[in-house]
Amino acid sequence: MHMKNQSSRVMGGLFSAAVSLWLVALPAAAATQEITAVFKPDPNNTLVNKFVNTTPQSGVCPGHMPARCEALGIFSIRTWDINFRSNGPMPVLPVPDIRKGAMFKVPSQWRSFEVISDKGEPATVEMRISGIGNRFDIPDPPSVNAWGPSAPNWTFPPAPCVHTGMYAAGSTLRLWFWIVPEGAGVCALTAPVEIPSLYYANFEYAYELRTPNPLRMATGQYTGSLSYTLGPGQDFDFGDIMIPNDNLLTFNFNLDVQHALKVEVPPGGNRVELLPQGGWQAWLQRNRRPERLFRDQTFSISSSSRFKMQLECQYGDGSNTCLIREPVSGDAVPLNIAVTLPAGMIDVGGQPVNRRPLLRDGTGTELFEPAYYVDRKPATLHFEVGREAVEQMLTGEGKTYTGDVTVIWDSQV
Repeated sequence: MHMKNQSSRVMGGLFSAAVSLWLVALPAAAATQEITAVFKPDPNNTLVNKFVNTTPQSGVCPGHMPARCEALGIFSIRTWDINFRSNGPMPVLPVPDIRKGAMFKVPSQWRSFEVISDKGEPATVEMRISGIGNRFDIPDPPSVNAWGPSAPNWTFPPAPCVHTGMYAAGSTLRLWFWIVPEGAGVCALTAPVEIPSLYYANFEYAYELRTPNPLRMATGQYTGSLSYTLGPGQDFDFGDIMIPNDNLLTFNFNLDVQHALKVEVPPGGNRVELLPQGGWQAWLQRNRRPERLFRDQTFSISSSSRFKMQLECQYGDGSNTCLIREPVSGDAVPLNIAVTLPAGMIDVGGQPVNRRPLLRDGTGTELFEPAYYVDRKPATLHFEVGREAVEQMLTGEGKTYTGDVTVIWDSQV
């Protein structure tokens, strides 16, 4: 009996996908930022299954505090496409009005949105803004010291924002950056002197992402977008005096899922010989009829993706199992086939896979998935002819029963 490969779907195959992403052009008035992330299973870290952010960083994290950003789990972008300019002076008022000062309110709460795969499968991603900064330009006088050394200032911001220790300054400009906790409200500074004009020359932010479990996603490219508004009373609200040059910032997401599904059968393992327990000696020497004929064929499997198993038979009789056939007499007997998968692989009900029957209609093997990346772990195909069929095979003259069986591991679930 032979096991055949179907390389288009399984054995020895490595499954991955790279699909070109086509983005619809947005109106010129909307600033955009491309966000990319990829999942590839790592044989050296099989328990770490998450997307890696591949968006090029810029600004504070790579330029000023890479270790701290890594510890905080944040990722920074600096763009010169967005800037804010004051529409009048920042006054000194008898009762401070934060909306007429240097005020910052950003979308620091988690916001969810959908990405859709090239096969139409949805997944949910979450994003929040976790830091804010820029380079501000100010006339001299009053220069960058207008806010005073003793009051909350650009280095040590007012609560709920958190300082990073990052600043660089000249007399008329300063680079600054604050951490914004989840769900924070307004962080605002009021100066003891009038500020005649203020200009935020660039726009810098840090963000966090919550991505889906890639092991539950199919191979492919997942795309989607999330837009934030800018301006007074909007998602990015810098008060009533600081007005942006653009009113919309759109993030375009591309999550690339590159799964592995690989099955390795040892040399000669695709030719299966069924034998009684202990071989044929008991039958030949003591005429003791075997209870069954069987063979457990081991193989190794690597998988980070969902898959199903199917069965194709050279011989069948309309039942749900394959047959092996004696070509001279035409006699045929059923061949029972089952599979045992390694720890870490479960079925649709979350149960381990132990001697699960492989049937022609695929019942019971419609979906298997790894709880974590399984890398070259041993598994077993169980082949067996039962007692009644053995009795049929052993009547009359010597016979040879053969048949081709194709076992398919298919990641297209």
